Amino acid sequence: MKHKPMSEVESFLAPIAEETGVELAEAVWDDRTHTLTLYIDRPEGIDLVTCERFHLAVEAPLDDLDPTYGAPYTLNCSSLGLDRPFKGEKDFLRHMGEKIEVHLYAPFEGAKYHEGKLCAFEEGTVVLEKDGKTLRIPFDKCSRVCLLIEV
Repeated sequence: MKHKPMSEVESFLAPIAEETGVELAEAVWDDRTHTLTLYIDRPEGIDLVTCERFHLAVEAPLDDLDPTYGAPYTLNCSSLGLDRPFKGEKDFLRHMGEKIEVHLYAPFEGAKYHEGKLCAFEEGTVVLEKDGKTLRIPFDKCSRVCLLIEV
């Protein structure tokens, strides 16, 4: 099914997200299920009421944008989820100062896994404070970076 670029959908919906008090983190199209999923975030977290409010706010404007050129699709609104992998600079900026875990394709500083406080994301490099040391890990060497979930 033909659809508009997700960057166009994100740009179009960003002001509506701001008006409803959330950030549109990402729009994802699934060709298999003909589903448009809008991932939203805000500092205090996302609950079902917030998802519903955002969903209702974007329904009519999305009809006007017509992201699928008239073809039917399912619209989902969701939180990012605690364990969502970081995909780019926006994700790193959103979680600056928080504890993260970094999984690597090959050992770096003697290990394929590091956890610590995210200090910066500079020119494609994850800057992590771990045990009083600063690690500078190239993002392209990471297989997965996400929030550290402590139980």
